[in-house]
Amino acid sequence: MSRVRIALAGVGSCASALVQGIEYYRHRDAAAHAGLMHARIAGLAPADVEVVAAFDVDRRKVGRPLEEAVFAAPNRARVFQAKLPVSGVQVSMGPILDGIAGHMADHPEDEAFRADSAPPVDVASVLAESRAEVLVCYLPVGSERAVRHYAEACLAAGVAMVNCVPVFLASDPDWAERFRAAGLPLIGDDVKSQVGATIVHRALARLFADRGVALDRTYQLNTGGNTDFLNMLERSRLASKKRSKTESVQSQLDARLDDADIHVGPSDYVSWQGDNKVAFIRMEGRGFGELPIELELRLSVQDSPNSAGVVIDAIRCARLARQRGLAGPIDAACAWLMKSPPVQMRDEEARRALEALVGDGA
Repeated sequence: MSRVRIALAGVGSCASALVQGIEYYRHRDAAAHAGLMHARIAGLAPADVEVVAAFDVDRRKVGRPLEEAVFAAPNRARVFQAKLPVSGVQVSMGPILDGIAGHMADHPEDEAFRADSAPPVDVASVLAESRAEVLVCYLPVGSERAVRHYAEACLAAGVAMVNCVPVFLASDPDWAERFRAAGLPLIGDDVKSQVGATIVHRALARLFADRGVALDRTYQLNTGGNTDFLNMLERSRLASKKRSKTESVQSQLDARLDDADIHVGPSDYVSWQGDNKVAFIRMEGRGFGELPIELELRLSVQDSPNSAGVVIDAIRCARLARQRGLAGPIDAACAWLMKSPPVQMRDEEARRALEALVGDGA
């Protein structure tokens, strides 16, 4: 049976949801159960994704079997598949670089990262030895140097990359060309969750425009209690995330809003929320006769599984691209699955482009 071999850079809550989901759908008819946009892509079901290597820097995960590490603190993903098979994968010590925010030391043990003292492995060598085909990058927001280190390792080892974080690779012409020249697919940047704040905000912004309503100002505020939100309390690490989310919404407007009239970004850490993310969206506009229209929306989701439902497609699209000899950013997959693709499209256009890429899934 055909399988796609993947490596995980970061064994946090998002990785936990992905690994749980692979096993969850192994025991269910993927076509008949909620949570998947595609039961099959390139003949691959979710259960055909196999993790063959994993990297982290936390002392509660490094050296442990993957099936244990995904449930270790400070992970807060909801457990929906408690029983996982023996993976044969031990979590390797990755490079720390800028992967841990300084303020983490001020937070309780079960909430924050705690660095292991082991020396980092040679990431490219581990990727090559494991015969990984795709690396999924789940590093914390703001880990600019660390993400690029893994990207360099992918290029050295001949591994495609799915970049789930707002460090701009696919949307950077230089990085895009390097992956293209190496013959490797690149899908990024910054995963657009299945039904998350960004995709909903984009759809509403487009709805206003398509129905002739002038959008004057809008905000999106988010709260959550996982390490992603805790990490982003350090404002210096937040610039790329705010840019990614803001530009994703701006891209759907016929005329850009002034910077003063749009605020999109993570807002605060609420420990007791755990992996529950709550988004508040407000839109103010003018309709017929220039009369006011106001919209307010509250969205509550389990944050990590919400991203895993997209990443499971991105992995299989990367494999499909490799099979077809496609290299560099895969525009259709980037536009539909990511917030900051190299080519922004309206979501319906992006969806049609992806369907044309994947065909009937067989």
